[in-house]
Amino acid sequence: MSAIHNVPMPASDTTIEARKPFPEGRGKTMTNAAEKYRPYGQIDLPDRTWPTKTIDAPPIWCSVDLRDGNQALVDPMGHERKARFFALLLAMNFKEIEIGFPSASQTDFDFVRWCIEEGGTPDDVSLQVLVQCRPELISRTFESLEGSVKPIVHFYNSTSELQRRIVFDKDRAGIKQIATDAAKMIADMAAKAGGGYRFQYSPESFTGTELEFAAEVCNAVAEIIQPTPENKLIVNLPATVEMSTPNIHADQIEWMCRNLDNRENLLVSIHPHNDRGTAVAATELALMAGGDRVEGTLFGNGERTGNVDIVTLALNMYTQGIDPLIDVSDINRIKDVYEYCNQLAVGERHPYVGELVYTAFSGSHQDAINKGMKAVRQQNKPLWEVPYLPIDPKDVGRSYEAIIRINSQSGKGGIAYILQEDYGLNLPRNLQVEFREDVQRITDEEGRELQANRIYERFIERYVTQPEGRLRFVNHVTKPDSNVAEGRIVEATIVDGGEEIVITGRGTGPIDGFIDGLSRHIGVDIAVHDYSEHSLGTGSDARAICYMEIAHAGGRLFGVAINKNIVTASLVAILSAANRILASSAAQ
Repeated sequence: MSAIHNVPMPASDTTIEARKPFPEGRGKTMTNAAEKYRPYGQIDLPDRTWPTKTIDAPPIWCSVDLRDGNQALVDPMGHERKARFFALLLAMNFKEIEIGFPSASQTDFDFVRWCIEEGGTPDDVSLQVLVQCRPELISRTFESLEGSVKPIVHFYNSTSELQRRIVFDKDRAGIKQIATDAAKMIADMAAKAGGGYRFQYSPESFTGTELEFAAEVCNAVAEIIQPTPENKLIVNLPATVEMSTPNIHADQIEWMCRNLDNRENLLVSIHPHNDRGTAVAATELALMAGGDRVEGTLFGNGERTGNVDIVTLALNMYTQGIDPLIDVSDINRIKDVYEYCNQLAVGERHPYVGELVYTAFSGSHQDAINKGMKAVRQQNKPLWEVPYLPIDPKDVGRSYEAIIRINSQSGKGGIAYILQEDYGLNLPRNLQVEFREDVQRITDEEGRELQANRIYERFIERYVTQPEGRLRFVNHVTKPDSNVAEGRIVEATIVDGGEEIVITGRGTGPIDGFIDGLSRHIGVDIAVHDYSEHSLGTGSDARAICYMEIAHAGGRLFGVAINKNIVTASLVAILSAANRILASSAAQ
């Protein structure tokens, strides 16, 4: 029996399915892989150039959310949701949008007509429609496009060896003729309609098609369409199913770019799917290999594992200093519309948009982020350099509020960041360490994340308000010490255990004198080890917060106080520390 069968399930897991062991024979190595599957073939391209290239400009973007994305939904969008999604794509500055398959259904036909007549489509946006290479469908497609400005007629047929053999039972010549017959009909209908059309051809299942045959079919189609530099033919090379590593896909694209005739009159379009989970990488390498255009969807919705995610691609470019030319500056709004229209949730770890992608729980990560954010503020330079944050969350409309969240794995840097960003408290390093231990105890006990307001409330309770504290400050006065040159006598009224008393001390100033008097009153020698303060807010009535690190025989502890008067804040902070020293002594 495999060792995995003997692994005990967590005691807290009460679900029946989770407690079921693997059936006998499961959980072992899958030894028949070599018999059942074949590795994807390499491309003979020893002089490939794409590995030395970089992406220095964005591609032409085409959203296929309303077609590829919509057909993959359990509950396809109705008109209202489609219209809302279309408005979002226009707002994001997409210049090419595939809006449907008008010959396939009356619903799609009607939506195409709505986009043209009522959808507010700008003249610089090309509406793209999909059609198979069948005469009756092509005719219906042209009907749907009447009155459109520079629409794209996207026609396709499958060319892969597998589909030729299993689905169509046709040889290469038969498949090629399907494409060329459609190209002739489309070119003729466009000419009769007075022109103004753009054209796109896809050898569907390109990644399963022999490269030389794919080039042969595309060149034959281009010969009929007769593209020009002013009206280029879009040659779309879809990874209908992602079948190889991204480097092989890049080789395919570079090979095609070299072997397509009149390349200057063509736009090579990339249409990746995500079956192997590498669609974004495959697209980026394909652009390095010569691709001009990308078809994809927001957040990667699409059949099976989805199409390539255009938002991730665009922001990958943005973080490399390239303007993607589509607007993703309000990513939460984009996510909200996407989730409403598609009835799909965006994952919490989805790049750039997920709820947790700008969040650190790890203590070392939090500390590095905290220091990085401080450095950015201090340097006052536009260059973004913060550890663990490849993009400034504000660039996509996110806030800094959730960058650091506190659980049992969190460190002092994360806690300090939250108190500084949310509440303006700039804790000294030693206080960060001290308070972190307190927070750690709470998170260990509760076993879950601690919200920012609870961290703040705990800090104030422990250091400032101290409801269980023995000592309370009332007021103080100072006067010259006639026995010591430049000396001062401090008389402070405090409450000790409910009784109001006056303590007296001598020193060089209020703090020194108060320490003297308080030490004698509580019977513990205390001294100021470190001291810092800063303003909470601006203006003449702003309060000050004082952090006082007090040394005593058992070590050092902090006291904190907030007051409009900085001297009073200092004395109250000393009393705060004294309360904690007395409490720790009583607990021993």
